Parts: sequence; C-alpha cells; structure tokens
Amino acid sequence: MSEQERVKESAAENHLLCLKCNAAMEQQKTSFTYLGFNFEASLPRCPVCGQVYISEDIVKGKIKEVETLLEDK
Repeated sequence: MSEQERVKESAAENHLLCLKCNAAMEQQKTSFTYLGFNFEASLPRCPVCGQVYISEDIVKGKIKEVETLLEDK
C-alpha cells in the first residue's frame, strides 16, 4: 500500500459511519477474547449498536501476530 493510499484510508477511518445505524463511529476501548486470553484496544465503534470496525492493516498486522504467538504456546 502506498503512502498516499494509507493517508486516504486513515482519513476515511476518521469519518466512519456504521452501516447498520448510520451513526458516526467513535474511538472506544474494546475488549477481545481469543483462546481464553482477554485484550483491550481503542477502535472505531458505533455508539448505538456497538459494531466495531477493524482495519485490514490491524487484522493482517497486530491481530495476526498475537494469534500466531498464542497458537504457538
């Protein structure tokens, strides 16, 4: 991904709308559970229905890294 595409994606993430509620998503602390371990991260979340947006970069980066570490234990 080029730097220009990254900047566009970042700008778009700051103005995300929930597809279900059409409400502006807000950065909120979100809890995750995987293989019995709990994690918290600040992610865009719908204040109405609680739907969470996780960007492809986070899925392919941090989340994949944590999954690999936990599955190797």
